[in-house]
Amino acid sequence: MTSYDTTPADGCPVRPLTSATCTSDPHDVYRRMREEQGNIARVELEPGVYAWLVMGWDELRIITEHEHLYSHDSRNWTAMRDGTVGPDSGLQPMMMYRDNVIGNDLDKHRRLRRPLDDAVASIDQRRMRRSVAAKCTELIAGFAGDHRADLVADYANVVPLLAIADLFGLDTAGGHELRRALIALFGSQDDSVEGNRNFEQILFDLLTSRRAAPADDLTTLFIDHPDLHDDSEILQAIVVMVSAANETSITWIAQTLRLMLTDDRFGARMRGGRLGIDDALDEVLWADPPMANMPARYALRDTTLGGRYIAKGEALVMGITASNSDPRIHSGDERLEFGNRSHLAWGAGPHACPGRIPARIICRTAVETALHLLRGVRLTIDADDVTFNPSPWTRCPTTLPVTFTPTAIPTPQPVLGRPARLSQPSR
Repeated sequence: MTSYDTTPADGCPVRPLTSATCTSDPHDVYRRMREEQGNIARVELEPGVYAWLVMGWDELRIITEHEHLYSHDSRNWTAMRDGTVGPDSGLQPMMMYRDNVIGNDLDKHRRLRRPLDDAVASIDQRRMRRSVAAKCTELIAGFAGDHRADLVADYANVVPLLAIADLFGLDTAGGHELRRALIALFGSQDDSVEGNRNFEQILFDLLTSRRAAPADDLTTLFIDHPDLHDDSEILQAIVVMVSAANETSITWIAQTLRLMLTDDRFGARMRGGRLGIDDALDEVLWADPPMANMPARYALRDTTLGGRYIAKGEALVMGITASNSDPRIHSGDERLEFGNRSHLAWGAGPHACPGRIPARIICRTAVETALHLLRGVRLTIDADDVTFNPSPWTRCPTTLPVTFTPTAIPTPQPVLGRPARLSQPSR
């Protein structure tokens, strides 16, 4: 079987990967795919381009932990090498090879990972939480007088951008420009290549300015880090941290707010105090994680996985949402499930996300502030009318229009200093 056959050997239908990310009930789609094909399902990434979607929890752990067999380097992908995925494909920004921590394995990956771990370790978490809370309060104060808002466009889309821009020393205008580029990049649509180009140019300009005028921010930390050997490696380290942190945090906030507004059980448990903010965030990581699907691993030789024959050069997409609903890892008893954090929302193995702590600070603070300040908030459209941004990778609500009861919004207290590093972390 080649990497671009349209059907698996058993003749089951092949669904587009977006059939799950753009629907109101992705778990139903994954359930039907699992019934048809098992835990390894053939999917279409774009017309004429096919891959395996890994939906089993055990199988996903295998491909993330065995780098000698399943590589992160897309130069091993047959469809990329033979031109099936063309240079203008919307898949390129997310799946093309980049010489960074994501695109490499083994020793080089470890070297490029250390600066990211050091950057995360350098963040003053208390100051970051206070800074994010002040930004959230200021945002809500800006639309509180209207008694209505779009909690995606006016809030979830903006909070992570402001927090991350602050860490890297990017001004607000540059942060908004960066966000527009990221929307295009993660969409894997016709404008993805241009969005990727704009995204990298903004960050390269930031790198250039910081080299001329160092500051107490993460851009300067990367410039000075001994494990990053040139401007290309520095730029790619910033690219990885900014893109991953921004997009996933937006989706995590938006999905938590969506569930709070549309799921009576979920919302009542939160408002009644039976479900804490962290518990609510974890429930979202199980049911609708920020990255529904993650590209990708590439087989380095012919092998089998979950009873499927996988040919050398084939792509295996990490089905994070699907693996979280793998019936083999659930007891069916809600009491036993409470507090379970064995989900794979952060990935697994050497490439697991290094930024889970600052991401949780941003998202917890954003949700907590919205719950505290927006009294009587309710969605102005039916829950079934909530749509999702077109993307095979993420499942972010397009809009969450709400109304709420007028209330006085306190003036946020200024936070002295920056939420970035205070000193070079020891290694």
